[in-house]
Amino acid sequence: MADRARPSLAMHAVVIDCGEFEPLIAFWFAALGYVEWFPPHGQFAGIKPPERDGRLPVIFQKVPERKVVKNRVHIDFEAADRVAEVARLVALGATALEEHSLGEIRWTRVADPEGNEFCVAGS
Repeated sequence: MADRARPSLAMHAVVIDCGEFEPLIAFWFAALGYVEWFPPHGQFAGIKPPERDGRLPVIFQKVPERKVVKNRVHIDFEAADRVAEVARLVALGATALEEHSLGEIRWTRVADPEGNEFCVAGS
């Protein structure tokens, strides 16, 4: 019989693969307004919100291979002004890929400077 105890798992961080730390960290610093959590050390580097406000930290993992296909898991963000936020992200180095809608829900699929995909939802 399966253990019915309450799971103790909690989201800890989002991990993003990268080829080079500097361009991706610079992009996500500016995109999220985060601060350094830990500097590049070996295969990893991390950034976090400046205050404990419920947002997850981001860990960058240096990998030798480039992204080739669509992410199996991605981050969804919400913005009060989706169009303006996507324009801001594009100015920081992102690429707007596709606009979508499902009823009243609208979102834009975006890629960071290394091609890692995420979505920005909102009106």
